[in-house]
Amino acid sequence: MGVMKMHKSVLLNESIEMLNIKNGGVYVDATLGFGGHSSEILKRNEKGMLFCFDQDEMAVNYSKDRLSEIGNNFEIIKSNFVNMKSELMKRGITKVDGILFDLGVSSVQLDVADRGFSFHNDAKLDMRMDTSSDFSAYNVVNEYSLDKLIDIFYRYGEEKYSVPIAKNIVKYRENKKIETTLELAEIIKSSVPMKVRRESHPARKVFQAIRIEVNKELDVLSSALEQAIDLLNVGGRLCVITFHSLEDRLVKTTFKKYSEVDKMVAGLPFIPEEYQPILKIVGKSIVPSKEELEVNNRARSSRLRVCEKIKG
Repeated sequence: MGVMKMHKSVLLNESIEMLNIKNGGVYVDATLGFGGHSSEILKRNEKGMLFCFDQDEMAVNYSKDRLSEIGNNFEIIKSNFVNMKSELMKRGITKVDGILFDLGVSSVQLDVADRGFSFHNDAKLDMRMDTSSDFSAYNVVNEYSLDKLIDIFYRYGEEKYSVPIAKNIVKYRENKKIETTLELAEIIKSSVPMKVRRESHPARKVFQAIRIEVNKELDVLSSALEQAIDLLNVGGRLCVITFHSLEDRLVKTTFKKYSEVDKMVAGLPFIPEEYQPILKIVGKSIVPSKEELEVNNRARSSRLRVCEKIKG
């Protein structure tokens, strides 16, 4: 499929380098996608094992073939990464040497019009990462109350025109259900001032908010990060690539929580073992190079944060 060939993994070299792969270790790619990062991990870990998570059928099928060309020391687990710990435990794995998350929607999901992620293509309102789920963008847009719509647009989209947009959605659906992406995009467009329409596509933030709500992305990420930190061996690294400020803030806060001494004991001359941090933050956050941005415009908002386990 041509569109898959066009998919470019973001911050590929930087994230693989920061993962500090030791040949013979156990690694997890929490967001397999179309196998860009997993391929590079597999090439550097022919004596070890790689576990990959993804709930997208299309990604799983494509990546299985792609990774099989490199080696057979991997297993793809068709599940959301929120189930990481329980799925690995089923396989007798309680500790790993490195975990990578590449968050956000893959360019393939955006490009396949009928997945309903894009406001540029007309499709049924969908936005499900897991296509077996019964709950989609259609349910959010047509069934949520005015107050609930305002809340998610503001909280997950940081959309300052949340109120007029939500009011117009509720008004429109009194006469007919909102069924397609372009239908929704037009309602959003008509709800914001002309100058906003000129700056960037006015539907971008609302579509992001609906996608986060449909897939419970922030709740899932928060739980998965806690599991990942617990799973790491001492010396193991966690690399997370984020694509918007909400994700990045959550990752930054979680890393900070486990890499700082508890405020209660910070001033003591001796810090008891149980209050010492279990993580260290590795370097500053990394953003794409000018060269990467020239060939992959979708990398523009990405940021890589890395931490290392220093205490079990």
